[in-house]
Amino acid sequence: MEHELVITERGRRSGLPITVAVHATGRGMAAGGCRLEHYPHWRDGLDDALRLSAAMTGKCAVAGLPLGGGKTVVTLPDRRAPAPAARRDLLHDVGDVIASLDGRYATGPDVGTGPDDMTVIAERTRHVFCRPRSAGGSGDSSPHTAAGVLAALRTVCADRFGSADLAGRSFAILGLGRVGAHIAALLAAAGARLIAADVDTARRVVAARHGATWVSPRDCLTAAVDVLVPAALGGLLTAASVPALRCAAIAGPANNQLDAAGTAGLLHERGILWAPDIAVSAGGLIHATAVELLHETPERAAARVHGVGDTLAAILSTARADAVSPATVVDQLVARSLGPVRSRPEPASGKSSPPADAAGTVTRPAMTS
Repeated sequence: MEHELVITERGRRSGLPITVAVHATGRGMAAGGCRLEHYPHWRDGLDDALRLSAAMTGKCAVAGLPLGGGKTVVTLPDRRAPAPAARRDLLHDVGDVIASLDGRYATGPDVGTGPDDMTVIAERTRHVFCRPRSAGGSGDSSPHTAAGVLAALRTVCADRFGSADLAGRSFAILGLGRVGAHIAALLAAAGARLIAADVDTARRVVAARHGATWVSPRDCLTAAVDVLVPAALGGLLTAASVPALRCAAIAGPANNQLDAAGTAGLLHERGILWAPDIAVSAGGLIHATAVELLHETPERAAARVHGVGDTLAAILSTARADAVSPATVVDQLVARSLGPVRSRPEPASGKSSPPADAAGTVTRPAMTS
């Protein structure tokens, strides 16, 4: 068992399965988003929580944050968003589970949740971030994620093409959600040439607003551009899709872009520069946790976000010097940064944590199929 703590509990109010996975707290409390998503079975949501929380440990380590990785996943019964009253009950259930961990883990927005939801969760626990500014939080993290991506794109262009100037460069943005739309705006303002796609055709207006040519998601993935920018859900880079790519580089905010670790090697063999997503996508996490969990000044938080480009530059430089892929460098960096696990901090409230077995698994009422 790689994780320190995994809880799956049926919400007292909602009746829905809530999983909180704490991967590591050796560097500090775990941080990670709260995802509301439909899965065929609650165990699929558990698997996603394990995968995503481990990725959060890597993201925090690469970003130099004194935090570990965690994730909350709630398995919805279908793809419909919960009605307002049911949503409130569900978020209170999430807050209760997190509160039971006494400061070992804090959550923020993820797929299916936003800053307003964090305010509701905060009614049950103080271990939450990315609440709206009006509620005393740092607000929507998507502009900061996009700012970090832009810094990374400048680094990628400098490494691949010899200049950090984005003007005249071609980019294919796959996904025009909150972060993707911000990236499109920033690239358009920098004079880049854009094509864009999204599974939601209503977002075609976002592409038009920023002068991007609208194409299908398949055509966007295989477009002949300087840089592909994955900005939707992960898993799009596979052994089957890599041979069809026609970009020179890939850098975007989508998490878990590779379907398997070996796919990084396939990209490297093809000469396609892949910027590891845990470095590129860290801006929103960096800003929110710096302000709300680490209590740093906005200026210091902004400097951390812009440092995404410097972090990526160091990764790419090491990869070239060692003749390995950037993914290999990141794996080595994460392993070194975790180091020996220090003693776990006492819970913030001074209370004891929920009873756990030797593996760190908290005893909860069993979920059934």
